[in-house]
Amino acid sequence: MTAIHEAAEEFLSHRRIAVTGVSRDPAGHGSNTVYQRLRERGYEVAAINPQASTVEGDPCYPDLASVPGGVEAVVIGTRADHAMGTVKEAASLGISDVWMHRAFGPGSVDDAAAAWGRDNGLRVIAGGCPLMFGATSDGAHRVMCRLLQVTGKVPRKV
Repeated sequence: MTAIHEAAEEFLSHRRIAVTGVSRDPAGHGSNTVYQRLRERGYEVAAINPQASTVEGDPCYPDLASVPGGVEAVVIGTRADHAMGTVKEAASLGISDVWMHRAFGPGSVDDAAAAWGRDNGLRVIAGGCPLMFGATSDGAHRVMCRLLQVTGKVPRKV
């Protein structure tokens, strides 16, 4: 197993990242916050939402396969019951890194999807948020990371 900080660093070393669950109405949506921060920090980020053609003023795609040029990693920010489909699509496209977002509630973590991904060669971070680590982080997210590690919502190992 890999320490969460190392797994996060490797995930964030990818420059083309998709974020699922980005909403046309950004208020209160963690996916939009992740999308915005990654974009601000220079990542080539693709919004995924089958119900929208644009979000945050950018093109939005219905699925990972529709992103021109593809992506290297994906942050799952949808309900957990959508995670398995996204993990399987990622595997079929050769995307090796998946992050299932979770903060205080159940988030996007589906244990069965995480296990399936790992069994099929993907590195799956099941919990926490990319904004808690490295150059994408801020003080509030780093504090939240420490608190959520105590509760198990941020894994210590991946």
